[in-house]
Amino acid sequence: MLMRRWFPTLLLLAPALLPCLAQTPSRTLALEDLGRIAAVGDPQVSPEGAWVAYTVSCADPEKDSRRKDLWMVSWDGTRRVRLTWGPGSAGSPRWSPDGRYLAFLSARGEGEPGSQVWLLDRLGGEARPLTHLKGGVSDLAWSPDAKRLVLQVADPEPTPKPKLPPPLVIDRYHFKQDGEGYLGEKRTHLQLLDVASGKAEPLTTGRFSEEEPAWSPDGGRIAFVSNRTADPDHNDESALYVLEAKAGAEPLRLTSHEGPDGGRPSWSPDGKWLAFLRGDETRFTAYNLNRAAVVPAAGGPVRILTAALDRSVQGPLVWSPDGTRLTFVVQDDRTRYVGQTALAGGPVARLTSGARVVEALAPRGGNAFALLAGTDTEPLEVAALEGAALRPLSAHNDWLREVRFGAAEDFTSVSSDGTEVHGVLVKPPAWVPGKRRPLVLWIHGGPDMQDEHSFRFERQFLAAHGYLVLAVNYRGGAGRGSAYQKAIYADWGHLEVQDLLGAADAAVRQGLADPDRLGLGGWSYGGILTDYVIATDGRFKAAISGAGSGLQLTMYGTDEYVMQYEAELGPPWKRPDLWIRLSYPFFHADQIKTPTLFLGGTQDFNVPVSGAEQMYQALRSLGVETRLVVYPDQHHELGPLSYQKDRLERYADWFDRHLKP
Repeated sequence: MLMRRWFPTLLLLAPALLPCLAQTPSRTLALEDLGRIAAVGDPQVSPEGAWVAYTVSCADPEKDSRRKDLWMVSWDGTRRVRLTWGPGSAGSPRWSPDGRYLAFLSARGEGEPGSQVWLLDRLGGEARPLTHLKGGVSDLAWSPDAKRLVLQVADPEPTPKPKLPPPLVIDRYHFKQDGEGYLGEKRTHLQLLDVASGKAEPLTTGRFSEEEPAWSPDGGRIAFVSNRTADPDHNDESALYVLEAKAGAEPLRLTSHEGPDGGRPSWSPDGKWLAFLRGDETRFTAYNLNRAAVVPAAGGPVRILTAALDRSVQGPLVWSPDGTRLTFVVQDDRTRYVGQTALAGGPVARLTSGARVVEALAPRGGNAFALLAGTDTEPLEVAALEGAALRPLSAHNDWLREVRFGAAEDFTSVSSDGTEVHGVLVKPPAWVPGKRRPLVLWIHGGPDMQDEHSFRFERQFLAAHGYLVLAVNYRGGAGRGSAYQKAIYADWGHLEVQDLLGAADAAVRQGLADPDRLGLGGWSYGGILTDYVIATDGRFKAAISGAGSGLQLTMYGTDEYVMQYEAELGPPWKRPDLWIRLSYPFFHADQIKTPTLFLGGTQDFNVPVSGAEQMYQALRSLGVETRLVVYPDQHHELGPLSYQKDRLERYADWFDRHLKP
């Protein structure tokens, strides 16, 4: 059975609201707990405001993966209902504007080439498939009259598929992408679906992709995002377009900017304005800081509403019912908060506070929203925001009450050039003041990301093993403004290393860390920076470089970042000295004395495993203790839970071997 009736005896009191006895956490976080984490996402408020639909992703041990299902919770938080049970995952819940249906995407149908639209009727019954489109559906949005859906559909695979795959013939500049493989000429286009008949017709066609469709309030137009430059592979100059909601209509381009204009466009209630996110120009693609902007829906000059904020804005952008204000999420110095600004301009008001992160705003009307909120010890859960009051709605990780976590604190250090650097320090659960502990610098990727007050299993897992875990927001990362992000432009492995070493020095100077038991590690750019640090400073007794690289020269043409490389560094034949300088971990491998564990996936097109193999081979040739772990058929992010657990266990074992007596 795919779906049970909506309102049977499954109505539950939310555990967060049940009376409970005071409970003292009895144990620390364990490896097996990774499979118990429920990942909550995509909250959507029903039209009448009584319910919030959302997704919950949980471990599926039989398939060694995770399965996503739909749930909903009442606005007062007293009732929770599970809506889907499989057999496949379900995501992207979207309420029809008349409140009768909940549409969602799932690949549960037999023989379907990808996710299709399924429909739940609130009057009861099972979910039924609404589409059988060969390319699969990746996004959907209801028309205001609830009679149509606009769908984002990929070009179909050639049929029938040959038994032996044909040779790949490639003529694109950007020819590979992690998770997708080698890129051909497939695009995504918009289609209009009539709900009553199930008939779909193309809205856009051609050699460009369209995404993020959004209906105008009157249902007559659809806004979308597309890069329609002569060669989209050479830039990220996406723009906003509007076209009439009928086949054959010609789109009107609304924005023109040497960089990304995107996020899902958001119509003002009167249909006169479109809000969107404006990013930096293409050459700063790796250090992008989004700003909230608006443009007249009929065409006209763009207005940047958060130009003075110097913090990145994250969507969705939500209009107030009277069209005078915009609400969004702001990424700010180890936190993310809900911010709000007036269409007329002015400062950004902060609606949430504290050491937490929020995301995925869903409007309820007035100044009320459903959203996701989490802290250092609480994974993201659905919460209600009314004015400035935040209260929990879901509680799918209630079992964490039995876990004793390490305390997470703000940490400040000063680098050798005088730059103040911020981070998050997680202490072991059994922390004893005055006793020095082994320290692990755990380095975030990106670099355009930030370590923040959110639940990170790796940090707490290593803390449970007795380590001080210090997450440093080095220069190049987000949350501290545009200049801080762009400080490492074309100068990798320099200022970031200063910041990481300065943080380690501060932890030792403050009597927290044992100077003879220092380790570090990270994944992606965190792995790359690990290579940079151990080639610079020999004090570290253990290192873990996951999905990293040290010979940057050989990443050109083997990974997916050719546009960034040529825009930021120039091609290697024009600036060979710069490319060799940025490859100093490999060319100075004879200075590395730190025992290092290297890891990677065979199908990683983001940071190919050759980056780990080269550094491993260098240290092995030099007689430095090292090990290489390669995960078969894995992309940049490991999929199977068994591989994720294996990686964590290897982290702990490597540090235990080298940092504990």
